[in-house]
Amino acid sequence: MVARFLQANCICGHPNACTSNERLQISSVRLNCNGYRRNKTSWRKVNLFNRWVKKHTIPLLVCCSSASASPVSYGSKGSLHDTHTAKGESVLILMRHGESMWNEKNLFTGCVDVPLTEKGVEEAIEAGKRISNVPIDIVYTSALIRSQMTAMLSLIQHRCKTVPTFLHNETEEARMWSQICSEDTTKQTIPIIKAWQLNERMYGNLQGFNKQQTAEKYGKEQVHKWRRSYDVRPPNGESLEMCLGRAVSYFKEQIEPLLDKQHVMVVAHANSLRSIIMYLDSLTSDEVINLELSTGVPMLYTYKTGKFIRRGSLAGSTEAGVYAHTESLALYRQRLDKISH
Repeated sequence: MVARFLQANCICGHPNACTSNERLQISSVRLNCNGYRRNKTSWRKVNLFNRWVKKHTIPLLVCCSSASASPVSYGSKGSLHDTHTAKGESVLILMRHGESMWNEKNLFTGCVDVPLTEKGVEEAIEAGKRISNVPIDIVYTSALIRSQMTAMLSLIQHRCKTVPTFLHNETEEARMWSQICSEDTTKQTIPIIKAWQLNERMYGNLQGFNKQQTAEKYGKEQVHKWRRSYDVRPPNGESLEMCLGRAVSYFKEQIEPLLDKQHVMVVAHANSLRSIIMYLDSLTSDEVINLELSTGVPMLYTYKTGKFIRRGSLAGSTEAGVYAHTESLALYRQRLDKISH
């Protein structure tokens, strides 16, 4: 199995808050709660919480699917996720968070950490129902609560009934205290990774101000440039180009490699998702600035032999079209139906 690496991030989401930029290796090595690793020839004592060093691993207690192991086990009924390894096709779901309290107030939010409104909660639940028949092995969110709330609320609607679980890798103690020691329970979880790189574009001095009032103060044309230009920064903030630099780099380095063997969902924000979609769909800078993303609407891509194919949004009648065009998704849904009956 090719090792996959996930970047450990500070719980606050700030890129410089942690003293280390430690990378954790996920491997298929079997663990028990006494801290032993089993290989083909012997048991070897492993310190689970040492920093990663050359020629050693720090295994994470997460469920990672492979050709021989699935994150969801259904006993005699078999593994639900075998279809994507057999067909060589995996799923990528992108979703903007549900409506936040500052979306409702029409305020520049950026990296200010505000929760969902009641409407946003409803959007997240409805989104979960739309993806309830789609396989998901691992989830990525930003470090902001509106993204995390949306992920949790949507995942608990899934028909496979696995438990979404945030991984806490901020410190050695956090990893130790939050570890799951039961292998069977681990198989029944969906790991969620928080990454500040997926945060919303930072709007600098505009954060907290009403968008309409800001347009009246500075002029609609100026505010439009700040909001919709590709390379123009708001005062002390990020341009879309800068946001793209961190979001797409993280996607290419940490998420895309997983799609060889896993189904992935990313719950993030308008501008970080615009950036990723620009990469996936090969959009120009003129095209991406006009891309509008609704809150709480999942977008589906399939990934096969290194290529992404957009399947559209999982809403209403389009869901039937998605399943009609992807055999592996149809098989997955059939297995869910069989298990539920």
